[in-house]
Amino acid sequence: MTEPDCSCLKLPIENTNFASSILGVDNTNGRYADVTVEQCKLCNRKWLRYFVEYESFTKSGRWYRGIVSDNDLLEITPENSIAYIEKLDWYIYGGSYFSSTGAIGKGKALVDL
Repeated sequence: MTEPDCSCLKLPIENTNFASSILGVDNTNGRYADVTVEQCKLCNRKWLRYFVEYESFTKSGRWYRGIVSDNDLLEITPENSIAYIEKLDWYIYGGSYFSSTGAIGKGKALVDL
């Protein structure tokens, strides 16, 4: 990751800096994960955000977000969105599962129980 040039690249993420649109729900393996596209209000960078939480388990909430291009968005569905994020050079993740407000990661995302 390069030096942050916008607050959307700085941790912790400030959710009020984004306009969000719903892409859909990923029902894979009973996840019922919310998938959204968020656009930074300051730099217009688009992020793909994946959020899953298992209601019957304490501290199970986790989210992942990665930068996405307009061209890639044409091919992304709720069901393939986490695979897209996992293929990025880096992504940001956090949530109660990790006891984190955000960290940099890459590779496999822990979205299943």
